[in-house]
Amino acid sequence: MHIEHTIEIAAPAERVWELTLDVEKWPELTPTITSVERLDDGPMAIGSQARIKQPAQSTKVWTVTTLEPRRRFAWSTRLMGNRMTGSHELIETSGGTTNRLTVDIEGPLAPVLGVLIRRPIQNAIKKENEG
Repeated sequence: MHIEHTIEIAAPAERVWELTLDVEKWPELTPTITSVERLDDGPMAIGSQARIKQPAQSTKVWTVTTLEPRRRFAWSTRLMGNRMTGSHELIETSGGTTNRLTVDIEGPLAPVLGVLIRRPIQNAIKKENEG
């Protein structure tokens, strides 16, 4: 299952990147995140982890799987035995930055989860992108 939302932001990619990686401030920027606690110190890197609480969901630990500075950041968690990956991709444009958020769920229950949670995830990543 793949879900995507893209928005144009009138800000330089460097600034959007700073906000993207400052995950502990996400609860101040979007109502879809209740709390974020980094589980390691230092700059975000592959293998970095954060404990995230979102409304109406159990707390999950997310692990960074991809980090391409000022371009792409992705991390994954487990959801009912499936792998859920959230990705943040930045594309510089003449007017600022295109910010693309995606959620991918892979595993044996992905088709069923797609039916049950596609719409709430679509709404959540739209709100996150607007934040």
